[in-house]
Amino acid sequence: MAQKAWVEGGLALIQYCGWLQDRQSISEDKNTVDAYELLLELLTPVAKSWPSEYCLEANKLAIQILGGYGYTRDYPVERYYRDNRLNHIHEGTWAIHGLDILGRKVRLGDGAALQLFAGEMADDLEAARSDARFAAHAAELDGAWAEVLEAVKVTGECADRTLALANATVFLNGFGHLVVAWLWLRQALAAARGIESNGDSAFYQGKLAACEYFFRYELPKARLDIQLVATLDDTCHSVSIDALRAISDRA
Repeated sequence: MAQKAWVEGGLALIQYCGWLQDRQSISEDKNTVDAYELLLELLTPVAKSWPSEYCLEANKLAIQILGGYGYTRDYPVERYYRDNRLNHIHEGTWAIHGLDILGRKVRLGDGAALQLFAGEMADDLEAARSDARFAAHAAELDGAWAEVLEAVKVTGECADRTLALANATVFLNGFGHLVVAWLWLRQALAAARGIESNGDSAFYQGKLAACEYFFRYELPKARLDIQLVATLDDTCHSVSIDALRAISDRA
């Protein structure tokens, strides 16, 4: 289930960004083009980093499923892991994308990028709130979004920029999960409509189950990340290099 939620969630993220780019390229309205540009600017660090992180984790689970054989060349999963490990490194590291999104991208247009993204989620959230099957998911996503806005506000008002960005990677992880959670909710709503129109199928049930998994297992952990950012926690920021290097001289 984790593999499905991560891989298909990452695929949905990349496809959504591709859709934005396509819409931008065919639009003749400057305001629309500018809006899509802002959305793409906001989501680029997420699109580069989230699939690189979590699809690699899915690959790791594929190795684990096969046990020791997963680490040998009898099966291709070890090669997939070696090949995909690079995705986490090139195009900027996980940490650099964190600094980019929290330090710059969430503040584009004085918050206009975030407002546009909220508008993108609005119709799906409204549909989910009016459907008993998905109302709890809508509430969870609403709560996570409020926490994102609070974290952006607190870090933006912090005079110590180093402290403000100390947990930028944590923010990137939490924000990426929120984006993917919305895309899973969108897929679940579409699957529900598909069942009504075309009848039940394993494909639709898989989408519904993966959405349920993501909202129960993944998004709650991500919300803790976002909440931590809003506290300006300095646990990692304040520790000295010597403290990290030091080991006990006692037996």
